[in-house]
Amino acid sequence: MKNTETTDRVAPRPEVLDAPAVPHGAPDYAELETLGLQPEEVIDFSVNGNPYGPPPGVREALESVPLARYPDRESLAFRRAVSSRLDVPPERILVGNGTAELIWLIALTFVRSGDHALVLEPTFGEYARAVSLMGGQVTTWRARPNDGFSVQPEEIRHQLDHLRPRLVFLCNPNNPTGAAVPSSTIAAWAEAFPDTLFVVDEAYHTFADRGDAEKARELSSAAGLAAPNVVTLRSMTKDYALAGLRLGYLVAREEVADAIARVRPPWNVNAMAQAAGVAALRHANYVSQCVARLHEHKISLVTEVAAMGLEPAPSRTHFFLIRVGDAAAYRRALLARRIQVRDCASFGLPAYVRVATLRPPENAQLIEALRDIVT
Repeated sequence: MKNTETTDRVAPRPEVLDAPAVPHGAPDYAELETLGLQPEEVIDFSVNGNPYGPPPGVREALESVPLARYPDRESLAFRRAVSSRLDVPPERILVGNGTAELIWLIALTFVRSGDHALVLEPTFGEYARAVSLMGGQVTTWRARPNDGFSVQPEEIRHQLDHLRPRLVFLCNPNNPTGAAVPSSTIAAWAEAFPDTLFVVDEAYHTFADRGDAEKARELSSAAGLAAPNVVTLRSMTKDYALAGLRLGYLVAREEVADAIARVRPPWNVNAMAQAAGVAALRHANYVSQCVARLHEHKISLVTEVAAMGLEPAPSRTHFFLIRVGDAAAYRRALLARRIQVRDCASFGLPAYVRVATLRPPENAQLIEALRDIVT
């Protein structure tokens, strides 16, 4: 007989049981196994990374890591490399096992039971999940397809004025829409609401199409803002193609970074990730060259997709949404052809798939597969 008394005593917190699962991109290895596919057989358009791979020197750096030695718990060499790149003191930088860990650490540090958080959607599901796990209350504002999924600053300001949230989560440029908010707008929000912590996730900042000088100013990093209530997240897994190593960092006011550091696990960033990050940051030109090529490839890809009668949404990044009607069916049909895209139902967009631009040979195979489905 089941001992209900014992079960009740060891029951997890209700927030844990109530927290929804958050699907993500990248291959599901169990799913591929049921389909008789190996991961290397599938062309993956579901992850918004750099298809050209890591910069030179990364693999050599990995080979030099002594595996029997504990990693530097403070990631000093990597923080100093980031400090040099961004021209901010190392004390304002905290390193994590990908930005996903940093999102959870921010929630653990700042969210109290009953606190309100505003999340600008559709977006990365871990923001809301992390807040919910800490007993916070999530309010969402959703961008609309008719507005090209662009953020409406006055509507956000109204929400801020009404809710007075403890935190705001903004992905900029946003995943999955590719829409971007000018840094001046974020600065104005932060100044007007000094008791709110604005968490600006810039995982895709490098991929943003800056165009002319005016666009470049609009999309300057939030890490350069003087506001004490802004935390900027940056990822090394996307533009530097280090997804398998999990590496990200945040930039914040020193006392904010110190508070978050108090709740991180010991040795949270492994030695190989740290070494790869230091090596990768020596090659900023490599990444900018890759991004320039990706923007050229994206123009061609979007043109061909639109020529089929499909509807690509506007995007400032190399990834973009396509309105297809039944996203789940499209994903299944493409996966049967060894092509993976992101079904956006988990973003609340069941009629859309998300596609990240790859290199021309892979893009050509996607177009061929789409033609099979459309016709």
